[in-house]
Amino acid sequence: MKVVVDYDLCEANAVCMQHAPEVFRVEEDDTLTVILEEVPGDQQEKAREAERLCPRQAIRLTE
Repeated sequence: MKVVVDYDLCEANAVCMQHAPEVFRVEEDDTLTVILEEVPGDQQEKAREAERLCPRQAIRLTE
C-alpha cells in the first residue's frame, strides 16, 4: 500500500499524525511529511483510518 498526498489540499492539521504517527509527521513549519510512503502491513489499518478522517480528503492510499 502506498501513500499519496495532495499537498494542494493538505492543511497539515495533524489528524493523520494522530492516527498513524509512524506514517505521517507534521513539521514545525506546518508541512506534512510522509515517513513511510510504502505502508507495511502492521500500519495499514492506522493509515486507512488517517485517510478516512482527513478533513480535506488530501490522503489517498493505493495498492
